[in-house]
Amino acid sequence: MNPDDPLLAILACPLDKGPLSLLPEEEAEGAALYNPRLRLSYPIVDGIPQLLPSSGRKVGADDHERLLTRLKASAT
Repeated sequence: MNPDDPLLAILACPLDKGPLSLLPEEEAEGAALYNPRLRLSYPIVDGIPQLLPSSGRKVGADDHERLLTRLKASAT
């Protein structure tokens, strides 16, 4: 999945139904969709977003701030 993918505009968090942000791949984690409102990260496995509520991984405060910084940097 890439930032220009039209699917990204219609994907929503299964819990709050709000928009998700694409997090590019990192060495250890892989690509993911992030909900900053609930601080949940949903993995993308083989190009398929895993959007079951049980797939969401809670993100700690430090990681949340780091992810917000990355998202702001990629938006510019």
